[in-house]
Amino acid sequence: MTIALFQTAALHFLNLPYLWGGDDSIKGFDCSGLVQELFTMIGIDPPGDQTAQGLYDFFKSRSRARVRCCGTLIFYGSSVTKITHVAMMLNEWTCIEAGGGGSKTLTLVDAAMQNAYCRLRPYNRRKDVVAEISPKDLPW
Repeated sequence: MTIALFQTAALHFLNLPYLWGGDDSIKGFDCSGLVQELFTMIGIDPPGDQTAQGLYDFFKSRSRARVRCCGTLIFYGSSVTKITHVAMMLNEWTCIEAGGGGSKTLTLVDAAMQNAYCRLRPYNRRKDVVAEISPKDLPW
């Protein structure tokens, strides 16, 4: 899959609702569910149902030199042992994320009331970036 095809496919998830524990391209995603779905599209599938912390732990030893590009993961939290959110870069400055919700965002009504959905954001919009990892298995 090329970067352009991946980026186009990823954009189809925009505006899907954020749902805690969500991993469904119809019902909605949480942050790690979206990232795992994006990885599945390019043939990289970390084992099991990973949290944001689990994705960091899995990829921290499977990374290449720090290069912010399509596929780079951005991790947010208070430290690398307390990661609370993950997003994936689509280009050098913009990431796709399932955000705005949390552990109490369990229904579509909750997501609508919290304005929680899959969206594009500048990677540095939040001030709690703790790590960037570019997986070495990216196909580009």
